[in-house]
Amino acid sequence: MELDKTTYYDLSIFNREEEFSLFHRLDFTTTSGGREYLRQLFSAPLQNINAIEQRQKVLQYILAQESYWPEIITNGTIVVVENYLEAQISTVSSTGGPGLLLNAVITKTIYAPDYGFIKFSFMQVLNLVKGFRSLVQAFNTDDTPLILKQLLDRAHHLLLQREFNELLHIGNGEQLSFIQILRYDNLIRSRQKKHLWELLDLYKRLDAFYAMAKAVRHYKLQFPTFEDTPHPFIAAKQLYHMILHEPVSYDIGLDPHSHFLFLTGANMAGKTTFIKAVGVAVFLAHVGMGVPAQQMRLSFFHGIFSNIQVQDNIFKGESYFYSEVQRIKNTIIKISNGKHWLVLIDEMFKGTNVEDAKNCSLAVIQGLLRSTNCLFILSTHLYELAESLQDEPNILFKYFESEVIEDNLHFTYLLKDGIAREKIGYLILKREKVLDLLKEMK
Repeated sequence: MELDKTTYYDLSIFNREEEFSLFHRLDFTTTSGGREYLRQLFSAPLQNINAIEQRQKVLQYILAQESYWPEIITNGTIVVVENYLEAQISTVSSTGGPGLLLNAVITKTIYAPDYGFIKFSFMQVLNLVKGFRSLVQAFNTDDTPLILKQLLDRAHHLLLQREFNELLHIGNGEQLSFIQILRYDNLIRSRQKKHLWELLDLYKRLDAFYAMAKAVRHYKLQFPTFEDTPHPFIAAKQLYHMILHEPVSYDIGLDPHSHFLFLTGANMAGKTTFIKAVGVAVFLAHVGMGVPAQQMRLSFFHGIFSNIQVQDNIFKGESYFYSEVQRIKNTIIKISNGKHWLVLIDEMFKGTNVEDAKNCSLAVIQGLLRSTNCLFILSTHLYELAESLQDEPNILFKYFESEVIEDNLHFTYLLKDGIAREKIGYLILKREKVLDLLKEMK
């Protein structure tokens, strides 16, 4: 699946203000390196159904075995071991006999701070190696999914190295003498440095997968079912936007017979949230995670392309309307390759007058309706467009309900069949006391 930078930001998967991003909400990594690998996984959605199903199996397997995940390895462990491997402290020059004893005594007495660093770091190396052994023993079985098994098999192979194998049989390390610690320090940094770096990298990769599994459990996400069909479709029950604290859920069905959803409703009624909820769910499905829905079936999509938060560019001298036109143009070019796309458009042509916006919108919608290899969700406040589209066979009309009761505005956030007719802009202006402020102006 492909998403461009604009779509990632439109859907808030990544955000310039990190704490407001979907990635931030789903980041359950315990290591900074794991977080970077998780970002890579989110930046590269999977490219076919088989890869998605394999990723799902990895996360499901981890969840089934989660209680066995070793807690001995922390971000502190990883950071200390990395600093240890990068340290410019010399090792003792011998690993046995009088030479070892002499060098060890000199290091401990004359270079006491260096020895303190080595001892503390060595204990963290011990935690890493022993934690990895527990991980391999608990998770590496005949039933382990292939992707996970490849990582664990490599870790198992590394742990068979003589120096690491020795560490696995020395208890918690507290009983070791300073001579033994400095001997192991020499063996590790002179012979196993490269392999220890690799163990660190393997753990970060595993941490990223574990984080995805924890997010699925924490948010009670449900794994979707993919179907290999010649035309794209989405069928979801009780789908919701997971970033909201009290989300309203929706049922949605788009298929070749109804591949264009025409969405209307008042400002603040929930149109944009709905569009983003669908986009986020389809994205999560394509990185192999569960989705925020009671149930979801869908086809594989080659990409998501959005037109939600268009920006003008003062440095290029581009107006808002020109930027809108360019984004629509790029959308058409992108989806003309015959592949399956989910196209999300929110309030098209806001940068021009109403009559112009109607004509432009109608021309674009009628053109997009011919593209049956894609699914479209388009929201608009131009309700009048629906009259010109009523006879189109593949368009689905939905709206978000709003009510005015005693001059008070009420939103149900419920998705209903049909077309919205409410015009509440003036009411909002009045409710927010803007008219009163204008009267008081001098």
